[in-house]
Amino acid sequence: MKFETILGLCVIFLLGFVSSGFVSFYLFYGLENPFSSSGFLKNDSNEAPFDFVKEEQIRVYDDKVVIELNDASISRYAPTGSMRPVLDKDANGIRIEPDSEEDVHIGDIITFRKGAKLIIHRVIEKGVDNDGIYFITKGDNSLVSDGKIRFDDIKYITVGIIW
Repeated sequence: MKFETILGLCVIFLLGFVSSGFVSFYLFYGLENPFSSSGFLKNDSNEAPFDFVKEEQIRVYDDKVVIELNDASISRYAPTGSMRPVLDKDANGIRIEPDSEEDVHIGDIITFRKGAKLIIHRVIEKGVDNDGIYFITKGDNSLVSDGKIRFDDIKYITVGIIW
């Protein structure tokens, strides 16, 4: 076989190999929103948040809805997109302050302090190491986890979201 033929076949092979990655990306993840919460970016834990609000705590009237929940507060969110589609800047959250590590469950959406920032992400793992109980969190629309979070850094648990 001639050198030019071998070189041509190599170039065709390499072009096909490289272009197949781009074609697959657009076929499977879509052109308009390749980093959505579907596919490989979904919630790793597949756990729903803990049921903090029981049915008997919700009262529905003709002119209002009342949720009987002690020491709750309202939260608003920065438009980071890390928790889309569950919540974003236009959502209103209902949050409580946890009393202990036992109040925080896999699947819960928590607000924790990391440096000077407050971050809201989902708990995907709960474990114990030499320093005690830790929580691993990650945004539903994020590729990487936040590392180990300690209870002392957790400020709130989101118990409801209103859009």
